[in-house]
Amino acid sequence: RYEQREDFAVVMQPFFRNTLLPMDSTSKPDMSFFAADCFHFNVRGYAEMAMALWNNMLEPVGEKQTYNNFTHDRSKLKCPNPEKPFLSTRRNSGFGNSALSLEKTESSVPYWAVIVTAVAGMLVGCL
Repeated sequence: RYEQREDFAVVMQPFFRNTLLPMDSTSKPDMSFFAADCFHFNVRGYAEMAMALWNNMLEPVGEKQTYNNFTHDRSKLKCPNPEKPFLSTRRNSGFGNSALSLEKTESSVPYWAVIVTAVAGMLVGCL
């Protein structure tokens, strides 16, 4: 819905889509990236995610990296270049004039069917 806007854009950043768990030298999960609960990232893990997100924002749409390699290497951090000193969006990546249909399309499911299904599901759940 923001495709025609000149002053605003929404861009999916897929840097975490194909990311694998970081491993240590013994092929076990590298716990130096995780907090004490062994689930959430710690400062090091969040730094890796922040670098991957930043790099994704500078990569053109259609050429974004879909994984993150946990190397803790600051040299992989990308910088804007003089030719493209901005964050990449669909429009400035060359997709602004694509054949993507932006017209509203009619839903194949009538709105009342969703309501009936929801109510029926609640009744079955209560029984």
